[in-house]
Amino acid sequence: MVELTLPRDSKIKPGKRYKAAKKTKTTRTYKIYRFDPDAGENPRWDTYEVDSADHGPMLLDSLIYIKNNVDSTLAFRRSCREGICGSCAMNIGGQNGLACLEACSDVKGDIAIYPLPHMPVVKDLIPDLSGFYNQYASIEPWLESKTPDPEKERLQTPANRDKLDGLYECILCACCSTSCPSYWWNGDRYLGPAILLQAYRWLVDSRDEATGERLDQLEDPFKLYRCHTILNCARVCPKGLNPAKAIAEIKKMMVERRV
Repeated sequence: MVELTLPRDSKIKPGKRYKAAKKTKTTRTYKIYRFDPDAGENPRWDTYEVDSADHGPMLLDSLIYIKNNVDSTLAFRRSCREGICGSCAMNIGGQNGLACLEACSDVKGDIAIYPLPHMPVVKDLIPDLSGFYNQYASIEPWLESKTPDPEKERLQTPANRDKLDGLYECILCACCSTSCPSYWWNGDRYLGPAILLQAYRWLVDSRDEATGERLDQLEDPFKLYRCHTILNCARVCPKGLNPAKAIAEIKKMMVERRV
């Protein structure tokens, strides 16, 4: 008989419960994933009862309130609070998003908060994005030129500049990539929606002179061709971008250069 068991760290156990001193109509319950790899214990769910009247309207406000007033051991990333830096990306009620842009009132019932899916966890809600950033570095996200530098800057027409819209706005929060099943299963080889969106950003930039080399680098069964266009990426992007469209455009460029 074959016996299969889940890895120890994947079994989540019940954790602590922090009850509100007095329940009101505005009291919300937060169920938050807690895990410290250095503690040698399984992950757990800690439950917090918090009055929404005590903090701001966004989920990040709730987390800051919990850390400052209820449980100082809770760990999460944050910075700009305006959806610009992408540091507070997490899974909220089963869907990836930015805590600073997610209103508590938009989540019905108890609010379950996890770290981004299928990523190693540094602690609690902080994922280890080292592999993600290494993949970003692999596409060489900078302007490559073979001609001498101009005296001021490399110019482009308004029409060529417009091609970058929907690409340059990416904040590399990893919401899209960690929503993609293909990235879950092949994350060590498939670049994923976010990185391929950025790869296309440089492929389509009229000032870049390394298009052929960039396409050569992406010509791989796993780096590019694991996308099945299920559009999870577009559904969760906090900037409203469509990585699947960018990936399709890269595939078209691959075909066109062979014709």
